[in-house]
Amino acid sequence: MKAIQLTLIALTLLAVSILCGPIHQNTSVANNEPSGLAISDRIDFENDLIPIFTKFGCNAGACHGAAAGRGEFNLSLFGGNPQADYKAIVRQFAGRRVNLMHPEESLIILKPTAQTKHGGGQVLKEDGEGAKLLHNWIQQGATYETLRHLARVEISPQKHVISNLENPIQLHATAHFSDGTTENVTRWTVFTPEDTSAIEIDAATAIAKVRRRGRHIVLARYLTEVVPIEFIAPLNEVPIQDVHKSDETHTSSESTEPSIDGEILKLLSTLRLPVSPAANDATFLRRVTLDLTGRLPAPDVVTAFLANSGESKRETLVDTLLQSDEFNEYWTLQLAKLLRIRSGRDDSQGALVYHQWLSDQIRDGVGYDQVARTVIMATGDTHVIGPANFYRTVDSSNEQAEFMSELFMGARLRCANCHNHPLDKWTQDDYHGLAAIFAKIEGSGQVVKVKPTGEVIHPATREKAIPRIPGNRFLPADVADGRTELVDWLTGTDNPYFAKAIVNRLWKAMMGRGLVEPVDDFRSTNPATHPELLTALADDFVAHGYDLRRTLKRIALSAAYARSANTLPQNATDDRFYSHALQKPLEPEVLADAISDVLDVPDVYGNEPEGTRAVSLFDPNTESEALDILGRCGRETSCESATEATDGLQRKLHLFNGDLLNARIGVPDSRLDKLMSEGKSSMEILNEFYLAALSRHPTETEQQFWEQHIDVSASANSQRAVLEDMVWSLLTCNEFVTNR
Repeated sequence: MKAIQLTLIALTLLAVSILCGPIHQNTSVANNEPSGLAISDRIDFENDLIPIFTKFGCNAGACHGAAAGRGEFNLSLFGGNPQADYKAIVRQFAGRRVNLMHPEESLIILKPTAQTKHGGGQVLKEDGEGAKLLHNWIQQGATYETLRHLARVEISPQKHVISNLENPIQLHATAHFSDGTTENVTRWTVFTPEDTSAIEIDAATAIAKVRRRGRHIVLARYLTEVVPIEFIAPLNEVPIQDVHKSDETHTSSESTEPSIDGEILKLLSTLRLPVSPAANDATFLRRVTLDLTGRLPAPDVVTAFLANSGESKRETLVDTLLQSDEFNEYWTLQLAKLLRIRSGRDDSQGALVYHQWLSDQIRDGVGYDQVARTVIMATGDTHVIGPANFYRTVDSSNEQAEFMSELFMGARLRCANCHNHPLDKWTQDDYHGLAAIFAKIEGSGQVVKVKPTGEVIHPATREKAIPRIPGNRFLPADVADGRTELVDWLTGTDNPYFAKAIVNRLWKAMMGRGLVEPVDDFRSTNPATHPELLTALADDFVAHGYDLRRTLKRIALSAAYARSANTLPQNATDDRFYSHALQKPLEPEVLADAISDVLDVPDVYGNEPEGTRAVSLFDPNTESEALDILGRCGRETSCESATEATDGLQRKLHLFNGDLLNARIGVPDSRLDKLMSEGKSSMEILNEFYLAALSRHPTETEQQFWEQHIDVSASANSQRAVLEDMVWSLLTCNEFVTNR
């Protein structure tokens, strides 16, 4: 009789749990012993059981953490929603996943231990700690108890320089909880290398072994916390000072200005990477002119710069370029690509006025914070008010939230649409809360206006999403227009994303690679190669009025920027630490203009006047076979992640044998035709083309090569075919189509 009464009580408790929800108890843990090891300990569902599901991959995207779940069992991705997980385990499937009378017969135990059919095979041992914790929890009533909340996770070591690759590294994880307790959670922490070929980790012992030299990142995950671990194995066994001593010809005298060169050299020293020598004047002139204006320096400019012996001539050059019309034109293009300015369906007027407005901002030196504020706050007729076209770039409030976060925050908020971001702090509340702000803007027509009734539905709650500043705070649910609060937060001097996002893009434009890559994927688990440098540049950018020109100048005058692209044996594999300059393919618009400049034959773009430059086109849909061949970005999506290959096969074939070059090299009034008409000798023509295309004179070896193929005693006219081949070879060589 007593047994029957106990059974009825147990069934009653289960029914209450299923019908009324989990029972919450306000108990607390005041010791540091691992919970669940003794039956008398109360099991905390969130802090004790969720780590089990994460450790063994149960809530990963490849298993029950997928959006649709697996086998009619759906867990939140990496335990991002513990209450939903509790509901799935205890309430769903008619409560059959837990058996209060016989815990060992619960499906939540039988399946992962493979005692019954399980698509994922055996992931828990029957006598293992994970199975015991699940058993004890069910035995205690399978309640949802939140005894304490995770405050932070401390990983040791979080940054480690490895002197010997043979030495293993023991990883440790310590959880700090809201009640002041701590716990060694190494056994429940998942350590995942970004590159499994570089680092091996024993999941059972948390011992790491580095297999390849370089800088490597390991992600440590416990509950909702993901912490990056940085391993640095010097790329050379010989310390950097010894490398320099061994070859003094490669040692360059460099500035140790702490915010740029000091930080670069500090990491290079740790990695034992020597620096390549400084680039010569001709290389620097071509590089910086292309980077700041998108144009090749004219031959007379090259000649004058090379003849100038002044100590400050590089700084003078940079200042001149920054104040030029060509700078305004080129950097309008750069920001137009970021803003995805393009014509709409049968409507180019909006794109035209948007582009003109942006050009005015660049010319007048308007701070980048004000540019962002203006576009976000813009409303009105898009044919008159250029920045209002910001709201016609994408088609929905969700896409607007994604576009805005990637553009102005460098953050991929889109990953939090269906579930909390698995590698970052962003939640579904952040994503749909930001979308709710933009839902109150009507941008589908020519006139952009506020629509107070606009709303989005939160997929988790099935209710209207509350407007929210991402990662910061909710706004009043009935706010008519939350953009003011959004832009005040975004452009505030203490915003952790805004300044860094644009400074990182400026750095990439000049150096060939961002300090954070990809540039729209800022997160703690994707750390910058030089975090202190990024912070220093961003702080300086803010302190000086968000001035694009100032930051570009500082980068252009750094020793890191001025290094040669020629590598040393010890730094040849470096593709991210700036021991040498990186070769950057010329953008399609820049390359098209460069070809026209060298040939002195302008291309024609749609109905634009002859002589219009490709970098000045406001609409990427402007008709142009040349730009199509060279792989321009259409700006329907981000050009930073465009799939078009700027050095693809089509481009190479046309450069080698297409009309892009061959139809223009020797036509009347071309550079070659004019030089021949002026009576220039073949070698004089050769030198002119080297100055125009490569911004330098031919080397002695190149001079000797051409003298073997050109009859210097004959007239240039008689050598036309050879000279045309010479021009063609210059325009197809790697040195011309890249910025080195």
